[in-house]
Amino acid sequence: MRKRGVSAFLVAVMMLSLAACGGNGMGKVSDTDENELSADEIKTGDFSMIVSLHDPMVWVEDEGDYWMYGTHMTQASGTNLSEWTMYADGVRKSNKIYSNLFDTDETGEISAFSYVGKNTDGGYSVWAPSVIYNDTMGKYMMYFCTTSTYIKSNLVYAVSDTPEGPYEYVDTILYSGFTKNDIDKTDFYEVMGDDVDIKDYVISNSFLNELWPNCIDPALFYDEDGRLWMVYGSWSGGIFLLEIDKETGDVIHPEVSDHDNNIDRYYGKRLLGGGHHSIEGPYIHYDSESGYYYLFVSYGNLQANGGYQIRQFRASAPDGDYVDVTGSTPWNQDDYNEYGIKMMGNYKFPSMNKGYMAPGGQSTFTDKDGKRYVVYHQRFDNGSESHEPRIHQMFLNEDGWFVAAPFQTNGEALSDEGYTDSDICGTYYIVNHGVGVNANLIEAVPTVFSTDGTFTGEKYEGTFAVTEGTDFITVTIDGVSYKGVIVDMVDEAGNNTRCFTAVGSNNKTIWGVHYVR
Repeated sequence: MRKRGVSAFLVAVMMLSLAACGGNGMGKVSDTDENELSADEIKTGDFSMIVSLHDPMVWVEDEGDYWMYGTHMTQASGTNLSEWTMYADGVRKSNKIYSNLFDTDETGEISAFSYVGKNTDGGYSVWAPSVIYNDTMGKYMMYFCTTSTYIKSNLVYAVSDTPEGPYEYVDTILYSGFTKNDIDKTDFYEVMGDDVDIKDYVISNSFLNELWPNCIDPALFYDEDGRLWMVYGSWSGGIFLLEIDKETGDVIHPEVSDHDNNIDRYYGKRLLGGGHHSIEGPYIHYDSESGYYYLFVSYGNLQANGGYQIRQFRASAPDGDYVDVTGSTPWNQDDYNEYGIKMMGNYKFPSMNKGYMAPGGQSTFTDKDGKRYVVYHQRFDNGSESHEPRIHQMFLNEDGWFVAAPFQTNGEALSDEGYTDSDICGTYYIVNHGVGVNANLIEAVPTVFSTDGTFTGEKYEGTFAVTEGTDFITVTIDGVSYKGVIVDMVDEAGNNTRCFTAVGSNNKTIWGVHYVR
């Protein structure tokens, strides 16, 4: 581990911190006798899961072990949330995830790819799996997409008796990107009827992708009443929702279209997006504690410099309306980046050897102990497109919005006793994730928190208040209140930290990290 040099400004900040917290020159910074690390004492280092999976999702086994699934037919296993072993990797017939995905049918075609065909590289694309257990069928079900272009895709599903597989391909259930030349290879007329006006979906023999979805990125969830749903979509016409028949695994299409209320007979309910804006990777998490359905999506392009990021909306019913903290929903507006809580983007804390870039392709899960997590793929500011999964614990703030811990989970837990204002004292390194969709790397800024409930620094000043005896904190900057939680955790370089993570009334998230002995 190397150590970070000390700038004149940071030295001044540390001196102010000691004075603000009643320091005695020996590092005492709070009533709990926590010792603040000086800037050159902060260890720097890297964390690696070793495995690499894109668009990851995690399944928790009854025994407590874990399976992680990802794009390109990747799969890993783990006995904890930080150490994983690759189980399968690569789009090929020999991959043990599937038993029959590349088998040919009686016509000599491979059913899961007979409509989409091969991709531009001359191979097959298998993306974004979502696994769920269907107790009606007594099977594990994996929904995923096969695709060949940015609009020509379909959703398919497979079943297995065990979470690791092998999964047996069953059927293709939804199609996008069709034209008059290949619509007969889909089930569109079967669902819509022969008298449907195809001009609502195809004009000049081109699929109206800005209005209708790209059929990728499926994610399955149960609602409060036990009904099974699939959310899906990427860019194109936005994010859509369809119910799934638990008896068969097939789609339950709405009875009629009601386009004034964003309901289409074939594609289901449009939840948000459209106009080919960069909203993708939807995942819906029902939380019984808050009673809300939370929709997580990615904005931006997935490359390291593409501005990829995680956004959050919620609704009181599975089919919406999904809104952000301001009560708004993005449709096809050019300023869509103003909508949705930005949970995280590009950032760097002083303990990191490199910046963390383009988090996204997210899903969520609840562990056996009731802790909730967001899992996603993470790129880095290292000149490459290498990526790894990351898993951060999530917490509900006082208003029932999820906030994510700043670091990879490491056994942290909220305090049973809670905190007081005097516990939040010293130098906190603050990241404000903003709402931009860009390649900017946000570096943490040192800011001194004082026992009088104020803080000041080179960039930020304001006030804070802890709801005494709880983990809740409110941080106010420029008149905007950010509500969140306090959590003590070990960071990815091995430092002990006290952190806060809070969401503002402006859809921005701030993280604060205090390094201690």
